[in-house]
Amino acid sequence: MRHQTATGGAHALGSSSALRLDPHSLPVRFEAHDTRADGAIRHIELHRTRVVLHRAVGGMRMAINVRVSDFLGVTLRGLDDGKMLMLAHRDPSLSIPLLVSSDREEIDMAWQMWSEIFALPQLPEEKTYEPAQRRRRRNAIRERRPKFLVRRRPGALLGEAGSYKGEREIIARH
Repeated sequence: MRHQTATGGAHALGSSSALRLDPHSLPVRFEAHDTRADGAIRHIELHRTRVVLHRAVGGMRMAINVRVSDFLGVTLRGLDDGKMLMLAHRDPSLSIPLLVSSDREEIDMAWQMWSEIFALPQLPEEKTYEPAQRRRRRNAIRERRPKFLVRRRPGALLGEAGSYKGEREIIARH
């Protein structure tokens, strides 16, 4: 298994050192800029079927494993001195940079290759994606009885308590 490292992956995207990953040399391990992570760096492992993001936030180390099929597609983003090819996810913090270049032919060729390798669509250039909606916290069955109470049989309603005034008490002994 060959591993590839990107030159300049630790620099801010759009800086003078370009990020170039070869789609035919997967799996690839590289570093990318992440403003929310400690040290502003995250480590990325890019495979044909999954992406693993390693980063630390507030001293807590984490590894996030995302299937490639969960990504929306391969898209372009404009930078000051060129374009950036990205593997776009609905959550912007999970989007992965693939290529930074100012050569339009190189970008078009890489865009096509990455799209074919991951079997994802080529998304329009300037489209912005809204973050994924949060899960609803209200549950439709929240008001139901708890499961252990459903298994219990409810007791029969008691009739009026009997009154035994003036009767003798009988104690049965064997």
